[in-house]
Amino acid sequence: MTIRKRPALGVIVYFAIAFGLGAYFTFAAVQGDYGLFRRAEITAENRALRAQLADLEQQVARMENLTKRLSDAYLDLDLLDEQARDVLGLIRADEIVIR
Repeated sequence: MTIRKRPALGVIVYFAIAFGLGAYFTFAAVQGDYGLFRRAEITAENRALRAQLADLEQQVARMENLTKRLSDAYLDLDLLDEQARDVLGLIRADEIVIR
């Protein structure tokens, strides 16, 4: 005659709680606010913002150069001529305008 013993209810509850906590922390580590997916999103956003910053720095440098070339200390006559023609809509007699 063999007597079968069922596992104690406390052991089953203990393992169920341990498994639930493990699953919760694993989910939080992957999907949470500080999880792996969020880190990948932040890294991609960081790369995009650095590229945008480089583009804006290039535009600022170009604007500073144009501003310097039109300043009183250094006057670029070609740039001044180009800007005056663009604003006033004037052309020289020997030029052809293509629009």
